[in-house]
Amino acid sequence: MKNIVIIFISCFALIASFTACKPGRVITKAIAPKDTTMVIKTTSVNDSLDKIKTVKENIKKQIINFKTFNTKVKLDLQTAKESRDLNANIKIIKDSVIWVSISHALIGEVFRAYITKDSVVLLNKQEKEVYYRSIDYLQELANIPFDYKTIQDLLIGNPIFFNENNLTVKNFEKYSLVNTTDKGFKNLITLIAPSNLLEHCKLDDLDITKNRTADFTFGDYETALGFPFSTHREIIVTEKNKLEIVMRYKNFEFNKELSLNFNVPKSYKKK
Repeated sequence: MKNIVIIFISCFALIASFTACKPGRVITKAIAPKDTTMVIKTTSVNDSLDKIKTVKENIKKQIINFKTFNTKVKLDLQTAKESRDLNANIKIIKDSVIWVSISHALIGEVFRAYITKDSVVLLNKQEKEVYYRSIDYLQELANIPFDYKTIQDLLIGNPIFFNENNLTVKNFEKYSLVNTTDKGFKNLITLIAPSNLLEHCKLDDLDITKNRTADFTFGDYETALGFPFSTHREIIVTEKNKLEIVMRYKNFEFNKELSLNFNVPKSYKKK
């Protein structure tokens, strides 16, 4: 299961396979048609400068500004070959370090990761192995241009790949659609009306030959630091294969003092 934990890290942090895990439940989540972004491809009356300015301000108001973050998350993961029910402890020092520990109810801790702006260190606790990789390695695995900030924003619940200088807006009675283009992707963002909470984010590759799609859904909002915080996330990444992730944040804390224990035992084999 090594590949599924590493892919999870790629998706914003980690997942790999171990044979001792029991199969988890199947995750069902409909993916919007790939041509959904075409709905707002052309400019309309709704795409006025005032409406675009309002949308920018509403999205910026929801971005959580923090110093540290600590949470426990229940993970349901599924690929075409396997599914896993796991638990994650995640700690973040903003713009510095992302610390992730993945465990299984029957086995205990199976992986631990230490992510910085330019590197990733992954401990395979079951196989007694350590992986030293650059942050670019995650992009290669996920086939999505993840950098440190993108992973951090995804874990916190802030918008990703949001290019405020290149967007169009279309308002409906119950939601608004925001279309942006950045880093090789079309990004269709759905905001719930009238709260303007982020409900959905769909990335489609501009290169149609790659056929990559990443689908993010946010729900069950609670208030943290005066900002809305999504405690239920669903992620689907599709290219040649499909990875589905459901994240349930069981508890979370901001701006508390953190201890990030990450020691590499001398007996671990370097991979």
